[in-house]
Amino acid sequence: MKSPRSKKAIIAIALVAPLLVGGFVIQRRESQNGARLFQQVIAIVNDRYVDSLSVGALYEKAARGLVAELKDPYAELYTPKDLEMFNQNTGGFYAGVGMTIVSQDGLITVERVFPHSPSERAGIRVGDKIVAVDTTSIRNWKTEQVSAKLKGPPGTQVKAGFLRSGVANQFNVTFTREVIRIPMVPYSIMLDNKIGFIPLTGFSETASAEVRDALTQLVKQGAKGIVLDLRSNPGGFLEQADTLTNMFLDKGQEVVSIRQRREPTITHVTTQTPVAPAIPLVILTDGRSASASEIVAGALQDHDRALVLGTTSFGKGLVQSMYRIDGGYAIKLTTAKWYTPSGRSIQRERTLTDDGQLVEVHPDSLESDSSRAARPKFKSDGGRIVYGGGAITPDIIVPYDTLTDAERRFDRLLATKSQEAYLALYDYSFEIGKTLKPDFVITPQMRDGFYGELVKRGVNIDRKEFDSAEAYVNRMLDVRISTLTFGDSTAKRRSVKDDAQLTKALELLRRGSSTKELLGMAAAASPGTTRNRE
Repeated sequence: MKSPRSKKAIIAIALVAPLLVGGFVIQRRESQNGARLFQQVIAIVNDRYVDSLSVGALYEKAARGLVAELKDPYAELYTPKDLEMFNQNTGGFYAGVGMTIVSQDGLITVERVFPHSPSERAGIRVGDKIVAVDTTSIRNWKTEQVSAKLKGPPGTQVKAGFLRSGVANQFNVTFTREVIRIPMVPYSIMLDNKIGFIPLTGFSETASAEVRDALTQLVKQGAKGIVLDLRSNPGGFLEQADTLTNMFLDKGQEVVSIRQRREPTITHVTTQTPVAPAIPLVILTDGRSASASEIVAGALQDHDRALVLGTTSFGKGLVQSMYRIDGGYAIKLTTAKWYTPSGRSIQRERTLTDDGQLVEVHPDSLESDSSRAARPKFKSDGGRIVYGGGAITPDIIVPYDTLTDAERRFDRLLATKSQEAYLALYDYSFEIGKTLKPDFVITPQMRDGFYGELVKRGVNIDRKEFDSAEAYVNRMLDVRISTLTFGDSTAKRRSVKDDAQLTKALELLRRGSSTKELLGMAAAASPGTTRNRE
């Protein structure tokens, strides 16, 4: 004989079963109604809309509308062409001739030549003008059109015609296309007091290998400290962030945890012996350091392995996944959130405007005391306070040097004719650079020459306004001349004095022989908080 309790349980189950079945019926009915609505709208638009559209185009527009209505700022539907460009930008590889180009005065101009590429071997120089591709004139073509013509399967050939300043006639080059590697570490240099500097521009498939090579070389040269520059680094592959972090952390330490819908949490830990487990390390961040950059900075900050310096990072604590679709399409969706080893999410609240721009709800790149007090607090391995709830907060906040009032006025004047001003600076710097040595100094005659080039191009600035921004003009000329003539590494060496964040990092590394000492300096400067540069 069953107990009353058992009887009640059976009745409860009997009552629940119809409800569950009813739920499935409702869901099926909603699905059928939704599919019917979609098909009817497609049919009416296809039959009655004033402009003729193919059925394929209608479905693509519908798919784009669905993705847009998700209000996921990072979701995107990629066409086959879009996907090719995405893979090139994130993968760090493409097949072509190895140059970047810009449009100047209707002519396509070589802006950069990649090392060990067909363009470098052919002697192509920055400033050369492309006037033809495969015997076809490209005058007034867009850079995208020329780029598409120069790219192609590895091993195939493409012919291009060039003009060069000081050379009377057009010259032609036949390139054999090959796979081109876009460097994520464009250079690495040893600065004063044996401090190595590694700028990382993105997290492509080659990023960690490039950092490893640079780090290994700098350590062999006797580096006593490292500055890893993640400023303006938008991120990339999560696996690359894992591998890079492992270079500085012992085996078995947590890097990041991924929490997704209907799946168990995935925790990434270091698995390899570190390349540099003890060398003093400073990481530079700014408002454009995002995603994988923040994973690296957050993990090393939580484990007290690096001092983070600069301004607050972007605040992207979300993970996107790419799904291939028939026809060469792909869809990218936000599928998870990631958390630093201390358990903090650094996702910063943002809204998507009607024109597709991301706008911060509470922008505060310099971390005011009030904004910091409202954020959740976590503890690093050593007990230091680290902040969640919106980006990576540097241990020491050092803003970029601000312009003087005169320099801001001058900058606004240039902005009214930005393209002409850019061309004036580029062309003048390229020409004057031919006469200079790497230890050049900016002279009044150089400023006169640049001013004349601005006037020639219709950028009409009063000479008094120009002269009042002398230091700003000097920096513009110095960076552009040294980059075009002597390369990125020389330009960086010359500009260190104008980089407040790097200057502060070098000062700290000269004083501290370990990361622990660096963190002690940060705490002593402002116990429990961070402050602006003295």
